[in-house]
Amino acid sequence: MAFTNKQLGQAEGTTSPASIYSPAAGVGIIRQITICNHEASACAYGIWLDNDGTTYTDATVQFEDVTIAANTTVLLDVYWPIDSTGNLAVKAADASTLTFTVNGAEIT
Repeated sequence: MAFTNKQLGQAEGTTSPASIYSPAAGVGIIRQITICNHEASACAYGIWLDNDGTTYTDATVQFEDVTIAANTTVLLDVYWPIDSTGNLAVKAADASTLTFTVNGAEIT
């Protein structure tokens, strides 16, 4: 069994939930999500965690319509195990305003 700490995903947010991370095999452990608003206006974000698919609804939402001030970075410390069939998805109220970076580990 190998345990590897690494960046799990990085993407600019789109206006619809889009998968940013799904373990290729084994189990992923999401430990931190960095959200950077690199524009001059506030923007809201959403984060979904579906452990066995790609359902991005109220049943899998973790954060919804949370606003980040202009030119601000937020760090979310979490502990979310996720199976290889699961997905972490993110969205931004305004496309190309927020950058999401996911860090953690994979156990294979």
